[in-house]
Amino acid sequence: MSAAPKAGPRRRRRRKGSSIALLLFCIAGAAAFWWIAGQPNSSYVVPSYVSKPHPIMVKGQWTETFALGQAEGLRIPLSVAQKLMGEGVRYEEKTESIILTTSTKVLHFKTGELEGSLNRKPFALRFAAEKKNGELYLPIAPLTELFGVKAETAKTTSIITLMMPGDSISRAVVPSDKKKGIKLREGPDKSFAIIEDLASGAGVRVWGESEGWYKAQSSSGHIGYVPKESVNAAKTEKVTSSAGETAPFVAWKGTGKKINLTWEAVYGANPDTRKIGDLPGVNVVSPTWFELLNGNGDIKSNADAGYSAWARAKGMQVWGLFSNGFEPDRTHAALGSYETRLRMIQQLLVYAKTFRLQGINIDFENVYTHDKENLVQFVREMTPLLHQQNLIVSIDVTPKSSTEMWSVFLDRQRLGQIVDFMMVMAYDEHWAASPVAGSVSSLGWAEKSVQRILSEDNVPAGKLLLGIPLYMRLWTEEPDGNGGVKVSSKTLSMESAHEIIKEKKLKPSHSAESGQNYVEYRESGTLKRIWIEDAFSIKARAALAKKYDLAGVASWRRGFESSDIWGVLDKTLQSSD
Repeated sequence: MSAAPKAGPRRRRRRKGSSIALLLFCIAGAAAFWWIAGQPNSSYVVPSYVSKPHPIMVKGQWTETFALGQAEGLRIPLSVAQKLMGEGVRYEEKTESIILTTSTKVLHFKTGELEGSLNRKPFALRFAAEKKNGELYLPIAPLTELFGVKAETAKTTSIITLMMPGDSISRAVVPSDKKKGIKLREGPDKSFAIIEDLASGAGVRVWGESEGWYKAQSSSGHIGYVPKESVNAAKTEKVTSSAGETAPFVAWKGTGKKINLTWEAVYGANPDTRKIGDLPGVNVVSPTWFELLNGNGDIKSNADAGYSAWARAKGMQVWGLFSNGFEPDRTHAALGSYETRLRMIQQLLVYAKTFRLQGINIDFENVYTHDKENLVQFVREMTPLLHQQNLIVSIDVTPKSSTEMWSVFLDRQRLGQIVDFMMVMAYDEHWAASPVAGSVSSLGWAEKSVQRILSEDNVPAGKLLLGIPLYMRLWTEEPDGNGGVKVSSKTLSMESAHEIIKEKKLKPSHSAESGQNYVEYRESGTLKRIWIEDAFSIKARAALAKKYDLAGVASWRRGFESSDIWGVLDKTLQSSD
């Protein structure tokens, strides 16, 4: 019994000793772990993008695509070309057509063919576009010629790096004092595996920075990360263009004057110019001469050499208007392929040369919304070819609204980047069949129409013309028999409205709501109302164009005006105050 008390303390001492040993072991293990964890990863990794030849890199990223061929025979996927050049690259699968467009050139060729056309002239390719495994590959040569694409192929890895003119490239070098060089790693930490050893003096492109590490691309094309402090300071340079430079097209040479255009409505015979009289201040006339005839792209012409000669003798430019006839089906067919679009363009070029025009004004209305892209492409293809013939390109657009066939189909922002001028047709706020009587174009509505296109679509003010009406409507309101009002209208010229006012002995009053003069009267149980277009409203519209420093105005149409408005319009539009 006396030995038992001695055994207890010895057991406790053994447990204490074991705990201490375990603790020391854990501390040592943790220290070893942290020491190991703190050491750089010394393993190497082969990037997945070298699983096949010619992986393509753009701006420090693998595109997850591969090129075909090499040197001048290099071909890149359509998807990569479109990523680099955006809308400048178009593919129409139905006809296997590839269309490349810049501000001055249009190149067309087909898959598998070596013959194409550049600005309508024959163009030979050394290597054809080809399809492989469902992917279309484009030859690099025309992309370089038109867009200045720069392709570098790393000799040791066959990695392709594509760059565009204007790209900012930062370069850095491994300093000479780094005798052992540095490591290019998979990620921005030394725990990541090594992709490549970079020797002292090796250069890298720097594509970004993350937590003290540069995202870098070596001369072998590999992309990884290096510590920022391990290379010298990155220096930025711009990629230069290898494409031929062309002087920009100067659309308006009006020596500081704003454009004062008026449309000439020609629905059959041209007007007798001897009866037109003077149009003081008007420097552009746009006769409605050309109309799309069918889905094949054929154009009907009402052009008249005599009218053109008369306008030139008066010092006015002639911009022939080309309409789609407001017919959506034929428009859809004509816009649907490169061949039909080119057919339209070629005819317009011939007409312009024949009748000595200075411009073409596009007026496409009542168009399916799904033809939005094709309309933009038509204008992209048309503009360089018309510019080559020294022709101005303009397009008419409606004020922005939710109306599908008359507004939504117009991509004003993209069109505004292409054309020389855009006319916003700020009239028909209340159209002929409107269920409510009102102004053809109240001043506030017209101003808002301009504001929206300038701010929402970023169309430069120097490209925008305010469309102004020279007409108005005589509205008739009468009971409909059901407690409501039946509304009808009749178009009036300025002279017709003046005659009504004189005959009825009316006294116009100013409408603050519309910013116009206004009259109303009763006749045979009906209410007659006119929101008047006159010198007062025309002066206000010209002032609006000046307020926003627009390119000018475009009036619809000559023949509706009274003779006094031309002087008022010219004086207000061109005055320096």
